Amino acid sequence: MGQKVSPIGFRTGITRGWASRWFAPKSNYGEFLVEDWKIREFIENRLNRQPPYAGISRIEIERTREEVKVTLRTARPGLVIGPRGAEVEKLKDALEDLSDRRVNVNVMEISKPDLDAQLAAGSVAEQLKRRASFRRSIKQRCEMIMQAGAKGVKIEVSGRLGGAEMSRKVKQIMGSIPLHTLDADVDYGFAECFATYGALGVKVWIYRGLFGEVEQVESRSSAPTGRGGPGGHARRGGGGQRQQRGGGARQQSRGGPRQQKGGGAPARGGARRGKSAPVKTASTKSAPADTADRKGAGPVAEKQEKPADSTTKQQQGEVDTGRQETGSAVQSPETSGTEEKKD
Repeated sequence: MGQKVSPIGFRTGITRGWASRWFAPKSNYGEFLVEDWKIREFIENRLNRQPPYAGISRIEIERTREEVKVTLRTARPGLVIGPRGAEVEKLKDALEDLSDRRVNVNVMEISKPDLDAQLAAGSVAEQLKRRASFRRSIKQRCEMIMQAGAKGVKIEVSGRLGGAEMSRKVKQIMGSIPLHTLDADVDYGFAECFATYGALGVKVWIYRGLFGEVEQVESRSSAPTGRGGPGGHARRGGGGQRQQRGGGARQQSRGGPRQQKGGGAPARGGARRGKSAPVKTASTKSAPADTADRKGAGPVAEKQEKPADSTTKQQQGEVDTGRQETGSAVQSPETSGTEEKKD
C-alpha cells in the first residue's frame, strides 16, 4: 500500500516555514497547542465558511510573553479589514475573549491567488455546492492554474459525485508534480463541500517550480518584454504617424492647386483649364470683353451684370406697352368712321 504524505508537513522545517512560531515549557505546551487550534477554527468559521467569504488560505500565529500575533494571508483584504478597520477591531475583540490574552491581528494580501492550492480547493467546493458539473469545474480550474504560471497541477474529487449512490474518485492532472523532491515548491490544499446528498472532498496539488526559481520567474514577469511592452506600442504608433504624414501631403498636392486655379465654381469648359465661360448678356453683345478681363471673370462678373439684364427687360417692357398704345390710337379713327356710316 502506498503511504501518502502531506506535501506541507513533508517540507515544514526544511524548505517551508512553520505555521506556529513560539516556545513554551512542557507544562504550558498542551494549553498553547489547543488555543492555536481554537483560534484557527474560529477564524475559519467566521470568515471562510460564511459571508463575507474572505478567502483566507493561511493563518500564522506567533506568541510572546505579552501578546499573541495572528497573521492572515487572504486574497480579499478589504473584506477582512472592513470600512476604516471596523471588521478587524471586531475580530480582535472576539479573539481576546477567546484566549484571554492580548491579540494583534495583521492582514496580508496574496499576490497570485490562482497559484494558491487552498483557495483553488475552496473555489471548486463552492461550485460543487451549487450543483455544477464536477468534470467541467475541475478542468476549468486546472486550465486557469496552468495559465497563471504553474508547472503542474492535480485535482482530486471524491464522494457521491453527481448524487450517485456509490462514491468514487475523479482526478485531473496537468503538467508534472514532483512530490518526492524537497526543493520543489508544491502547495497542497483541502476543502470540504457539504451537499444535500452527502459530503465531498476536494484535494489540490500545485507545483510552482523550485524554491530558487520562483523568485526569478516573478522578476521576469514584472519586466515588460516583447511586443506587449512599451517598445511594441511605440513602433506601431510610429507607423501610424508616417501614414498620416504621407497621405495628407499627397492629398493636398493633388487636389489643392486645381481648385485654386479655377477661381470659383467649375464651368463647362473653362474651370479645369483655369478659364471661365463667357456670359452672354446685352452688354457683351455691344462691347466684347478683353482677354485679361476674361481670366478674372467668374461668378462675380455674373452678379454685376444681373442688374443690367433687369434694366434691359424693363426698357423692353416699356417699348411693348408704347406699341400697344399707338396701335390702339391708329385703330380708333376707323372705328369712328364706321359708326358715322351706320348713322
